[in-house]
Amino acid sequence: MSLSRLLPVRCAAALALSFLLTPVVLPPALAQEHPDAPAKSAPAPDAKDAKTDALPPLPADASVAQTVTVGGRTLHYTATVGIIPVYSRLDPAKPETKTGEVVVTSYLLDGAGDRMDRPVTFAMNGGPGASSVYLNLGAIGPKHIQFAEQGDSPSDPARLTDNPGTWLPFSDMVFIDPIGTGFSRSLVSAADTRKLFYSTTPDIEYLSRVIYDWLVKNGRLQSRKYLIGESYGGYRGPRVTHYLQAQLGVAMNGVVLVSPYLNPWIEGNGEISPLPWMMSLPSIAAAHLEREHQLTPEHMADVIAYTRGEYATDLMAGRSNPEATPRIIRKVTDMTGLDPAFVKHSGGRIEIGAYLREVHREKGEIGSVYDSNVTSPDPFPFSPDQDSNDPILESIIAPTTTAMVDWVTRVVGWKTTARYNALSYDVGENWDRDRVLERGSTHDLREAVAADPKLRVLIAHGWDDLSCPFMGSVLTVDELPAAMVEAGGDPTRVAVHEYPGGHMFYTRHDSQAAFGKDVEAMFAAH
Repeated sequence: MSLSRLLPVRCAAALALSFLLTPVVLPPALAQEHPDAPAKSAPAPDAKDAKTDALPPLPADASVAQTVTVGGRTLHYTATVGIIPVYSRLDPAKPETKTGEVVVTSYLLDGAGDRMDRPVTFAMNGGPGASSVYLNLGAIGPKHIQFAEQGDSPSDPARLTDNPGTWLPFSDMVFIDPIGTGFSRSLVSAADTRKLFYSTTPDIEYLSRVIYDWLVKNGRLQSRKYLIGESYGGYRGPRVTHYLQAQLGVAMNGVVLVSPYLNPWIEGNGEISPLPWMMSLPSIAAAHLEREHQLTPEHMADVIAYTRGEYATDLMAGRSNPEATPRIIRKVTDMTGLDPAFVKHSGGRIEIGAYLREVHREKGEIGSVYDSNVTSPDPFPFSPDQDSNDPILESIIAPTTTAMVDWVTRVVGWKTTARYNALSYDVGENWDRDRVLERGSTHDLREAVAADPKLRVLIAHGWDDLSCPFMGSVLTVDELPAAMVEAGGDPTRVAVHEYPGGHMFYTRHDSQAAFGKDVEAMFAAH
């Protein structure tokens, strides 16, 4: 799920930061002021950009007893929606003041005995600008709603069911909505909001503090602690882990990165480097194999071997070897099932946006950057560029928003009329595109792993994802120093796992089940 016109930074070789960046044209950005803020009685004395101190208060924490049936076993748990306040020093000469309110949703298993023996997992999505609803109701929370699959409609009934893939059997869970997403909000001016919350490093620092404060508030500092981040949340994951470890004195036991925006530097330059095309080709080939009902780990191993070997060599050869480009064209045509003329004119270098329009053109459909086999009719088929929103992005906002708001306000009883942002265009448009972001988070990943020989990292991808292609993580992990990874005697403690599906591969039952087993095994290793 990404927005175009927001951050023109790409996930490895792809075109998007998930949940907020796509190579498509989107509607105009939403108003920058909070939609629920009443008119201010008087402007701030020295600024047009006034503090949002007129916002109505959010409710006190609310809890409800719930049950979920998983594998024939009924689990009783307590769901809580509440606020972690954020304090900042706006003036160096003055004390800290409350500058934001982060709304978190937690699920704690009842009757779990000593809470110190019970792991707790913190979850956040990406964008920047996405709430945690996608991991919550789509992947690992105790309740589930169907979305992001072929044939799903925004007007389908948004009814929650028990989630067979929930992590509740082996971990409590806390879902964090960063400022500007969900019901979380800034309490300061737009200028201060950008400085405190919509900037790369401050984002890491306040979210890390939210985790710390939740642990203290709930008496869980001694519990085993895990973090899961999806997409841009996968960028946050290593940096939050390292900041907690090195600055706040809280060590994570494990990190799960789902379709992460991890290492943009690996993309290189598409004119002279083979890396951008190496990132996208395996996912395009995977989508073709799936359409042919031949998607298997064995076939994907062949795809990866070709990409790292002959494809890379021939791309680098350029015109120094007259046979290289024709050989690429023949092989890529066979691997992708695309029109030979299209592959020829692209030189076997398949640009993602062009591919998404070409692959289903004969049916008048366009593919999603998050899973190119999920399509919708192209409303502008004769436009030279894609003028429509992404098929998956367009269909997920209504069901996830409806389901989450209904559950929070009606079931939990956390009554508010504030707007809920499942995906905020405003956050993405106002995000500070700094060089720290461009560097990615592999630097922090290396430091955190090197400092703690017991820290485990699981990186999970869907084969069909073109927003954050799996090949980027494969190459990144393969370049980690062996002595660092193997410290503690386990060479698999930093691993990449791939599953059928796209960016949100967990919306497929079999992939969600396989992913859950892999994660549970990681937890069991501790």
